[in-house]
Amino acid sequence: MKYHHFIKKHIIFIFLGVAFLGFSQEKYKVADGFFDKNQFNKAAKTYEVAFNKGDNSRELLQKAGNAYYFNGDMKSANKWYGKLMGIYKKGVSTDYFFRYAQSFNGIQKYAAAKKWMKEYLKRDKLTIDEVSGKEINITELLEKEQEFELNNLSINTAFSDFGPVFYGDKLVYASAKDSSYFKTSKYNLNQPPFLNLYIGSVNSKERDVIMIEEFSEVINSKFHEATLVFTADFKKVYYTRNNFNGNSGSVDSEGVNRLKLYSAIAFEGENGKIDWKNSKELPFNSDEYSVGHPALNKNETKLYFVSDMPGTIGETDIFVVDILDDDTYSQPENLGTKINTKGKEMFPFVTSNKLYFASDGHLGLGGLDVFESEFNLGFETPKNLGAPLNSILDDFGYIVNEENNTGFMCSNRNTGKGDDDIYFFERTPPGSCKQHIKGYISNSKTGERLANALVVLYNNNGKKIEETITEINGAYVFKSELNCNTKYVINVEKKGYFNTEKLTLTDIKRGVTIVPIGLDVISELIVEENGVMKIKIGIIYFDLDKYDIRKDAALEFDKVVSLMKKYPKMVINIESHTDSRASDKYNLTLSDNRAKATRDYIISRGINHIRISSAKGYGETQLINKCENGVQCSDALHQLNRRSEFIILKM
Repeated sequence: MKYHHFIKKHIIFIFLGVAFLGFSQEKYKVADGFFDKNQFNKAAKTYEVAFNKGDNSRELLQKAGNAYYFNGDMKSANKWYGKLMGIYKKGVSTDYFFRYAQSFNGIQKYAAAKKWMKEYLKRDKLTIDEVSGKEINITELLEKEQEFELNNLSINTAFSDFGPVFYGDKLVYASAKDSSYFKTSKYNLNQPPFLNLYIGSVNSKERDVIMIEEFSEVINSKFHEATLVFTADFKKVYYTRNNFNGNSGSVDSEGVNRLKLYSAIAFEGENGKIDWKNSKELPFNSDEYSVGHPALNKNETKLYFVSDMPGTIGETDIFVVDILDDDTYSQPENLGTKINTKGKEMFPFVTSNKLYFASDGHLGLGGLDVFESEFNLGFETPKNLGAPLNSILDDFGYIVNEENNTGFMCSNRNTGKGDDDIYFFERTPPGSCKQHIKGYISNSKTGERLANALVVLYNNNGKKIEETITEINGAYVFKSELNCNTKYVINVEKKGYFNTEKLTLTDIKRGVTIVPIGLDVISELIVEENGVMKIKIGIIYFDLDKYDIRKDAALEFDKVVSLMKKYPKMVINIESHTDSRASDKYNLTLSDNRAKATRDYIISRGINHIRISSAKGYGETQLINKCENGVQCSDALHQLNRRSEFIILKM
């Protein structure tokens, strides 16, 4: 987006002409000269030199901020407007509050952007009453359901490619990739190649445009051409060009070459190729202001366009004229404050009942954003189409086939191939993109999958949608059909683990969102073995053939007591086991005595007896290895079977 001489930035900056600098003091003559020629980088650096020499006047800070702002460098613009507000807040015009707010949007500091937008609205009471869309909550915009899937076109170059328009099954667009008249042009910030119109075939299956060629030798000239619209029968075209007069461009009283709208009629040339004749200016053009970016309504009775003509509300506005008989037009009419703002409104595109346009005056994500306004006896308050269509940089030039919800848009976002790029998009209407959520629950430390966990799904407002229980492998699935790109909350409960809540954002495309969740045990003493929650303490030793509680065993049992006091709702079973040595009957009696001795010790330490559901010995009936009667095993293997277990029934 560095081609400062034409259409997108041209219509921003040439529309503005030198209005900001016409009152310049002589000391800023060099920097102002760069600004007048749209060489904003050079202007900014020159203003900075003056600042570094001690000039911190209001005029200097305004100019430096403007130079960066109109160059799309919102980080630097924010810095200089910040200096301006820090010193001269009470004395600056309302426009600077607006630009300062927009610069915060551009660097994704949305809270600050909202604060300064409110400051701007306070100072422009007319705007407070007339512009309702600016008070939308930026959080709601960021959380808006994503409706678009974008694909960068293969035809994009390192230069500027933008301004797409449908031409049957083809696409016509503007590009600075070449110049038939200026082959030696070097693309840089201040002297880009001139823009010409190209045509390519749309490959919807590949979501791309291919086989491009020059659109028209008649319309393409040594001046810039871009942003055009055709009648439905493709017999007439309206297009934008620099103010053109014979072989030279015309300039206004400030020395600025403005934009104008032209029309032309189709004819069949050699080899059956369609070309254009009878090119002429539209009657509402002027050498003193710019007119460009044409759009037609469905029945071709109205022509919409962008201008900074007298009566403009902001920097550039969208206007409309009625198309009358004999190729005549009504007087231009401003679309009013519901659409137009103190900022820039550009690139209109009209369908049967909607207006799409780009604006930096309505609340957006940064730079130009694409907006949609429905027509109902008049255009309604515009709606920002949200991410990923809109970004922190400039997004514009939106056109759509509403029958199949596909189209094209333009952006200078950093993921592109060069300057401005054209993107193919598919749009999923709001509410029609559906998702399901599934996942698994596991121990966050060991990774063990957890069965029988209660998993509950809530919407972002806390309303319960569905609950389910995890399977033996820890898996869960919610059957409810959910919205794409929408926040939900999942709550997980399981005995022995801390309740866990996870905020989840469903994917932007139809399908399934996978949400794994790890749970933390409430104590390192609690483990889960084969789906059973247990209190795991050290090995309990009893003297041979005895069940008295030894001091070393008491220390381990005290850990159980401490845990039960910490969790007063905990209820347990006590189980005692022996190895296979000695007789089965003897081992059963010995283990049962040990279990009951353990219970009595825990009760003696202050635990209510009702919290111990049972204390039972199982002898050698539940061996955990193969060391049964008649099998030779080491003492270590036999020891594994001599164990006391504390089974958690309730928490």
